[in-house]
Amino acid sequence: MAEAKETKAQRVERLKREKLAWDHLDEIREFARNGRDSVPPEWLGTYFRSWGIYTQGDGVGVIGGKNGEGKATEFFMVRIRIPNGILTSHQVRVLAGLSEDYGRGVADITVRQNVQLHWVTIQAVPDLIEKLQAAGLTTTGACGDVVRNVTGCPVAGIAADEHFDASPFALAVDRVLGGNREFYNLPRKFKMTVTGCSSWCSYPEINDVAFTAARRKLGDVLEDGFSLRIGGGLSTEPHIALKLDAFVRQDQVVDVARGVAEIFRASEVLRQNREQARLKYLFLKHGWTEESFLAELNRTIGFSLDPAAGEEIPAEVHRDHTGIHRQKQVGLVFIGASVLRGRITPAQLRRAAQLADEFGDGNLRATVQQNLLLANIREEHAETVAAELTRVGLPVEVPAFARGTVACTGSEFCKLALTETKGFARWLSTELDERLPGFSEQIKLHITGCPNSCGQHWIADIGIEGKKIKVDGKMVDAYYFCVGGSVGHIASIARPVGYRCAATEVPDAIERLLIHFQETRESNENVRAFLARNSNEQIRTILAGESFVAVERDVPAGRVPAGVEG
Repeated sequence: MAEAKETKAQRVERLKREKLAWDHLDEIREFARNGRDSVPPEWLGTYFRSWGIYTQGDGVGVIGGKNGEGKATEFFMVRIRIPNGILTSHQVRVLAGLSEDYGRGVADITVRQNVQLHWVTIQAVPDLIEKLQAAGLTTTGACGDVVRNVTGCPVAGIAADEHFDASPFALAVDRVLGGNREFYNLPRKFKMTVTGCSSWCSYPEINDVAFTAARRKLGDVLEDGFSLRIGGGLSTEPHIALKLDAFVRQDQVVDVARGVAEIFRASEVLRQNREQARLKYLFLKHGWTEESFLAELNRTIGFSLDPAAGEEIPAEVHRDHTGIHRQKQVGLVFIGASVLRGRITPAQLRRAAQLADEFGDGNLRATVQQNLLLANIREEHAETVAAELTRVGLPVEVPAFARGTVACTGSEFCKLALTETKGFARWLSTELDERLPGFSEQIKLHITGCPNSCGQHWIADIGIEGKKIKVDGKMVDAYYFCVGGSVGHIASIARPVGYRCAATEVPDAIERLLIHFQETRESNENVRAFLARNSNEQIRTILAGESFVAVERDVPAGRVPAGVEG
């Protein structure tokens, strides 16, 4: 009788059981001495990931590869954890130097407050890791089936309108669970956020575990704690996190975060299929409910959480903290600069660090919206700093489409992408800002190069998903439209509307849609309400400029994102 072939999930689980890659920096050093060809497949496909390292694609994306993945080059992408997005000017200079020395001057701020370098050779990896560690930074746990970077509000501790400073709790959770050997072998990636922000800028709705500020009254005493949400995530099957009937005291945050991670780690059913191995699938596929999860969590942590308290759910669309804002500290402001596409140069990083030192205390923050923020700037120098940031290509005041655009890595570096996204995002946002000058509505335009939603198109007003179509006998980049995604008060997943067009036609389609919105909007109607009011057929007709037969999204089966979303 033929022996059963090991499945992909079984192989990955076996490899993780056989070796804890964090204990084997010596092997990475050996690879560096012997060259790229000495790296075995198990390191390329599994072990490197827990070190925050992925193989880099050849610029074509998934096209030209096989088994749903494009060809890898000799280079690597290296992701650096930035817990809560908090950076010092020294660390920013180190990142600039590493980008310049090892990454051809390419650095990307990601949607999880990480920084990614590209073009890294195997020879450079050990030195890069050691220089990061010397600066108090690490790649450990930035990728892989582990607890990923714990995100939080980038203006924690300084925002005048925050409920309370939750950054100590985010940092504590990251310190206890990030890079923790006990949680090296999870079924898949595991994402957490902790925030006291009034705008929920770290997107708790799409995290596996999310703590958001809540307040309760006990007698005459007001107590600040957290609400708890579980099971959020996007990818090919988006799911908004579910709120549990639980109030988490501040001294319970680490225990609760650890308890959820233990539940996830113990789930054997989630280890059977890597395409359905995220925490959300307990709810989507395996019959768990908010009540059953809370009961299991209480059992795991050894005490029962109190019932949930009230919370304020934000209504605003933008959560990016761009612009100049007074801090709670008298005489100080923070300045949020836009980093279009998240791509930032060594020169820009160094200038931002210099400004933070000269006019503040050297405190900078990376944001979930792929931007950079300078904190504790003396108020009398705010305009000077803002002008200089703008001069070096990090504008503080930006038009609507540049502000609202988010893009994933795309085929430039990602082996799963169908389309190039970073350059396209710059061109598209510029086109729309020129075609629709003065457009003042808050709008989110998210671009993802494949169905895996690393660009988070499921929660955008207009989310476009990379495809390929044939035009004049040639395959070209194209995008499929989803509309009406949102978070906050009206959290919802964007709906596919059946329209697809070549990338070059996308500005025309969006221009038609938004002109129609401006001409037909009801009193005080915003973009979200307009999109909700119109049917898929109506939206599709407007986008196309004529009656258009709906097309399917044509989602490929099999491959899931390796985690390149950051």
